[in-house]
Amino acid sequence: MNVNFNGYGENVATFVADSSLTAAGVPVKITADGTVGKCSANDIFCGICVGLRDGYAAVQLSGYAKVDVTAKLTLGYSKLAAAASGKVAANTNGRDILVIDSTTTSAGIIL
Repeated sequence: MNVNFNGYGENVATFVADSSLTAAGVPVKITADGTVGKCSANDIFCGICVGLRDGYAAVQLSGYAKVDVTAKLTLGYSKLAAAASGKVAANTNGRDILVIDSTTTSAGIIL
């Protein structure tokens, strides 16, 4: 791809990280007041954890993000949800998200 979307519209907020969240780069959900945790399969995610330190998680809530996927996604607006192993997958019950590039292992999305 000849263009780069890194930094577009990024909005990151700090949350308390619950014990299920052990790594950055995974979709997360709200698990308690001001707290996020790792999504289970089929969960609708609120954002992507981009940093984790000292019990806090930096969560990207909007903008361009690169995510791991279970299979190549359809470009354009697609319904997406969390999948197993911290990945993202197409899911008819998911959230409408703009997919702007996709391979069999990763996708660029606009949250």
